[in-house]
Amino acid sequence: MTASQPPTTAAAELRGAGLRVTAARVALLDTVRAGDHLGAEAIAAQVRERVGHISVQAVYEALHALTAAGLIRRIEPAGSAARFEGRVGDNHHHAVCRSCGAVADVDCAVGHAPCLTASDDRGFAIDEAEVVYWGICSDCSTGRSS
Repeated sequence: MTASQPPTTAAAELRGAGLRVTAARVALLDTVRAGDHLGAEAIAAQVRERVGHISVQAVYEALHALTAAGLIRRIEPAGSAARFEGRVGDNHHHAVCRSCGAVADVDCAVGHAPCLTASDDRGFAIDEAEVVYWGICSDCSTGRSS
């Protein structure tokens, strides 16, 4: 962004994606971007703190619309409910703690999509790779050794 460009707001991004701008959607987009791989229930709780009542169903519908528009990303680590993040379009990966379920971003080693080459693409035009690293986070490792 250059000095002559105003900062992009959540409302402007929603408009740019062809989505209706509502206080709940702005709060939801801001919450996902400020959060750390939050689930829908946690997102709903934080949005309620900002705008008042919003149903979980409305949160799911808004999350679906924002994901479809490419404004947020949905990840689903095995054995976990869907989580959402604001980091999109850079083909990064995730590390998931087997003990507490914490999720952390891991930058792609190559830096460009798809970042990995399939041994056999089976005729697909592959444009993205999604890797999930599994292990124990530092907080859980420290707790185990005490």
